[in-house]
Amino acid sequence: MDSQVDNLWLIANILGAVVVVVVAALLTLLVIFVARIRKRVDMIKATLVSIKENTADTALITTTAGGVELVLAEGLEHHLFLGRVLDKVRS
Repeated sequence: MDSQVDNLWLIANILGAVVVVVVAALLTLLVIFVARIRKRVDMIKATLVSIKENTADTALITTTAGGVELVLAEGLEHHLFLGRVLDKVRS
């Protein structure tokens, strides 16, 4: 064979090896990224499940709000009463 043909085959083999290494590196990165995405998706699923469990009793919010309103109204009555009584005691 001619030396020029040998050089062309050598260059083709080197380029082929470089392409194989680059493809292997890219596939490795792809596998790593897919594993990371899968792990984070599982974390998001767990968070959504915990959110669902935390908000399962939202029907009680209106009942609780009504109770809070009653407590606030009672506190206001006490505040007004004590304000009137203390004004009479001070004068």
